[in-house]
Amino acid sequence: MWFKHLHLYRLHDTTPIALEALETALEAFAFRPVSPSEGKRLGWQRPAGRHGQQLAHEIQGHRLLSLLRQERLLPASVVREEVEERAAEREAAEGRPLPRRERQALKEQVVEEFLPQAFTRSQRIDIWWDTRRHLIAVNCASRARAEDALDLLRQSLGSLKVTPLAVRQLPSRSMTTWLEDAASRPEALRLGDQVELKDANGDEGVWRARGIDLDGDEVQSVLASGRQASRLALDVEDQLSLVLHDDLTLKSLRFADALLDEAAQQEDDDDPTLRLETDFALMAQVLSGFIEQLIDWLGGEADPAAPTS
Repeated sequence: MWFKHLHLYRLHDTTPIALEALETALEAFAFRPVSPSEGKRLGWQRPAGRHGQQLAHEIQGHRLLSLLRQERLLPASVVREEVEERAAEREAAEGRPLPRRERQALKEQVVEEFLPQAFTRSQRIDIWWDTRRHLIAVNCASRARAEDALDLLRQSLGSLKVTPLAVRQLPSRSMTTWLEDAASRPEALRLGDQVELKDANGDEGVWRARGIDLDGDEVQSVLASGRQASRLALDVEDQLSLVLHDDLTLKSLRFADALLDEAAQQEDDDDPTLRLETDFALMAQVLSGFIEQLIDWLGGEADPAAPTS
């Protein structure tokens, strides 16, 4: 249940849909397995799995939704090889080069024939909806996957006005300052042991390090060359650790042992739904507090229509 990666969005519809209406809206787009002719399909599933009864859970204003993304795996190399073979046969039989348009049609034919035989891969994506703070976060590694999830939610609700969460200070600038000057760091913040530094002009590639002292001379030397932090591992005292990216994505989330122990000690009567809701409530409480702190550390929230500094 514990989230690993989060993409953060500001929700501009300030009046949330009622939970019962939300459940009905999601039911209309419940997951169905991908058909033989489809490349991918997305649909809502019950967060608690086969034991669950609900498509949406709400605890203290925090909502949890889950969708399943299923796709057929058809390697481009397989398609390309078959197209080349068929094109060569046609060219030999007709005594002419195959025009681009006909080659494209041949490719579409190969995909249509091979797709039903392709293996499928499924991925669960969770959405956390903080109705009190008007925040939506998508638990997945890829920004493109997060946008797919929001598109499905928008389709289900008929409308969804969201923009990526924006702050007044560029995260890269703040992360660089935290690296350069220990006194600039918020009191509850500690540096981890991972960093990625980019050349401001993009001329000299990316410098990455893991498992090192970020206050050491090596990092300071690279910073002195004019590079800026694009990723930085952070520890938030007694709460969680993560890698903050310059687009405000939170990656590699790990929650404090004390929180995991607290969750494990809660009585759930071996009820998977109660276990899910208990873990989710504790996690959402920590994450919502941290995100408020993070926004404050980065100069406050920016108007999404205004440029950041």
